[in-house]
Amino acid sequence: MPGFADSFWSNDYAAGLGVLFGKLQQGVVENRQVLAIARMRAETEEVYGQRLSEIAPSVDKIQGGFGRDDGASVRKAYEGVRTEMEDASRNHKKIAQNIRDLVVNPFSRWCESHETRIQESQDELQTRIKAHDKQAETVKKLRSNYFNKCRLVEDIEEENKLAFQDPETSPKPKQPIPEIKVEPEPEEDEPYEIGDEVYTPDQVKKIIAHMLNNIKIGETKVPILGTYQNTSAGTDIVEYLQKNMGTSSVSFAERIGQDLIGLGFLRLIGNVGNTFANSSKMFYQWRPKAFEMSGVPEKKVPIARTFSMPSAAADGTDSPVVGAVSEYLEKWNVLNTARPNETPTEKMRREARESDDRYKAGVKKLDEMRCELEEAILVHLRFLERCELDRLKAIKTVVLDFSGSISNVIPSLQATVDNMMLYQETVQPLGDLRYLLENYRTGNFAPKVIVYENYYNKVDEQTFGVDLEARARADRKRVPIIVTSLLTYLDHHYPDLEGDEARRGVWLHEVPLTQTHKLRAKVNNGKAPSMDVFAEFDIPTVASLLKLYLLELPDSLVSSHVYEIIRTIYNTPTADSDAARVPVLQQTLSQLRLTNIATLDACMNHFTRLIDLTSADEEYIAKLATTLAPSVLRPRTETSLTMEEKHAYRLIRDLFSYKDAIFSELKRLSTQGAAAAPAAATVAATNNRPRAISTDESNRKAHMEERTRALLEKAGGSRSRATSPAPSPRGHRRDKSSGGPETRFPIQPSITSPTATSGAKRQSLGPFLPKRTSLEVPDDVSMGLSHPADGGFNPNPIPMPNPIPNPPSTLNGAPPVLEAVAKLENESVLEKRNSLSRSGARFVGGRRVQPSLGTPPPPPSGGQDNSSQHGFTLMDPPMNPRY
Repeated sequence: MPGFADSFWSNDYAAGLGVLFGKLQQGVVENRQVLAIARMRAETEEVYGQRLSEIAPSVDKIQGGFGRDDGASVRKAYEGVRTEMEDASRNHKKIAQNIRDLVVNPFSRWCESHETRIQESQDELQTRIKAHDKQAETVKKLRSNYFNKCRLVEDIEEENKLAFQDPETSPKPKQPIPEIKVEPEPEEDEPYEIGDEVYTPDQVKKIIAHMLNNIKIGETKVPILGTYQNTSAGTDIVEYLQKNMGTSSVSFAERIGQDLIGLGFLRLIGNVGNTFANSSKMFYQWRPKAFEMSGVPEKKVPIARTFSMPSAAADGTDSPVVGAVSEYLEKWNVLNTARPNETPTEKMRREARESDDRYKAGVKKLDEMRCELEEAILVHLRFLERCELDRLKAIKTVVLDFSGSISNVIPSLQATVDNMMLYQETVQPLGDLRYLLENYRTGNFAPKVIVYENYYNKVDEQTFGVDLEARARADRKRVPIIVTSLLTYLDHHYPDLEGDEARRGVWLHEVPLTQTHKLRAKVNNGKAPSMDVFAEFDIPTVASLLKLYLLELPDSLVSSHVYEIIRTIYNTPTADSDAARVPVLQQTLSQLRLTNIATLDACMNHFTRLIDLTSADEEYIAKLATTLAPSVLRPRTETSLTMEEKHAYRLIRDLFSYKDAIFSELKRLSTQGAAAAPAAATVAATNNRPRAISTDESNRKAHMEERTRALLEKAGGSRSRATSPAPSPRGHRRDKSSGGPETRFPIQPSITSPTATSGAKRQSLGPFLPKRTSLEVPDDVSMGLSHPADGGFNPNPIPMPNPIPNPPSTLNGAPPVLEAVAKLENESVLEKRNSLSRSGARFVGGRRVQPSLGTPPPPPSGGQDNSSQHGFTLMDPPMNPRY
């Protein structure tokens, strides 16, 4: 049964946790309802007992009755009834007191402690999620700024290439071009057009001089920009023009003012643009040209530039507005004194580098915050699961004590008590917990990594979260180095473990996510990891890192694009027939990229060897397939339906059972695809750079016909196919391997959130869980499981499949998978096998062979038989250019 740690994850982390905390808060309300029932029953019993005790004194006040008759039998009957009334009163009061002592008081304290634990976990996780989301938004802004800077750098470089070409490269005329030289005539002063009149320079000189002497000229302070000298308001200039130049209207005066601005005598200050208007709030500065032409001396008074903001030592240092303006002014270096010799191109490049560094640092910080958030969520989910289970057990105990407090006092209520005991027996804590998970889980643990996106598509500094093919291309390998390094290290250290059970337990042990993230941080640098780094951690942590790497891929190892096809394969009636299912799986997996196929083959080689060499039973194989299923195949969008599907599990079981048959066919298909495109292979051989699969559609029809013919022949059984005739040129060489005592259940109201002791070192106990009492909330140690010690094992080499052509999308109007399923369904000669049975593969001479393939290959040179060795050297040479 999945737990909280595997059930309440979502892409934004908040959605899944919101569903969980909604149900936990519902549990808090349920606790209050149970407590209210117990408290009201105790109050009712108390009132009932009090009213019974008031009956006898009330009857005794009546005079002249049974008190006068000393020996009558009727009196004894009366006194017996009276005594029963008093006994009943005491019994009901005792019931009320028992309910308070056994149920109300201890359960109320436990409910308060439980509510506090839930609220503290919710508040802490909510704070972490908000911080993570805020950093994610910051990273988006930094990424946008970085990309914009890179585009500007490219633009300015292109402009420099076009604008500053070498003059030596320009074509030179063979013969000199004849020129006509004309002596320049002396330039005459051009007239000035102001308004509708044309004035000579002498007239304009007099007009400007008269205006400077008669218009009010002063100083104008502009916020932030400072104080401007020799300025006049727009209204003053219009007033002068109406009085001295005979302007008929304000609009005509504004036209004259606009002409003065156009001729360079005036300019607008403090506003955007250069428009003249009759406004007392718009000021215009007289330009030096006006003073030079008119001969009026210009007023030049050195004044300090002022700013309409408090100084750095003032009280406004903490203001966000002042801080933003101060930062802007620090960057405003008009004279370029910080870098006096820096060209605009160098400046753009420097700013691009700085924005790249800020973006890279932001992504790194976001990744650290995401890892810490996932660690905290995982710890809190496990803690909350124990809290919810204890709450259900506590309610079960409360119902038991509630019924016992009544049944032990009043035998006449035994029937009611029996019914209450029946209700108590129907409470199943594990069943209720299973119901909650089955109806409200939102998804498995699937971390979403936000990787650093380099503008030039480089992935040199990161390993996790990068596309599998991009990572393999950067490593110049068909399988990423991180995968081969992890598998090699595990194979080298399997023999160090004591017994096959410890070796098998490496992949099933639940490693704390904090420990896995520590190892991830050491190797997430885009380089080949060192074996010394792995040696600092135990073997289960190294195995957990491989599962985490596969989970953090943008797409699953078996792409989600073929998820619907795999679902169709296992939902068809012929899915129970192994002979009908395996060929269709081969055709489906052939649609994957070569890197995915090679990585899947490497992983399956490792696990099938582990199963064979440790003689794993059916139970272990099922657990291993369940553990690996989310890492190998995930749907594109996880829903309530896909969470209950077992298609990924069944695919892993088929890969375990028919690995050799499936991957040998994939190699054959890839060999055919390579032979069908010799020209593409020739071009690839001349290029050392890794190439992606060609998307050329020129031979698509020929490819479709060839694939259709091959599929029909395989479905009809018209001919048999042998294994690949020749080994792949990229084949690997296989070498030798090296509460208090007052209640029935303890109450611990002092239990705090798990993060309060997050610094304590986790210890591993045995595989047996200690017994727990009703309302006890155990710590992390009580729920831990021991794992095997470190060790080594050496794996077989991983054969790499050849490139395969793109499969056809349809076959005679139907998908190729369904066509093959329909044809194989009608074949009666196919032999049914158990798809979950273990493969009969054996190791001879260091090679994995099937008994049905005939005589095993001879041992290596030297006559030494290495079949008894438990491992082989894993080699992954650089990609052959022919791929």
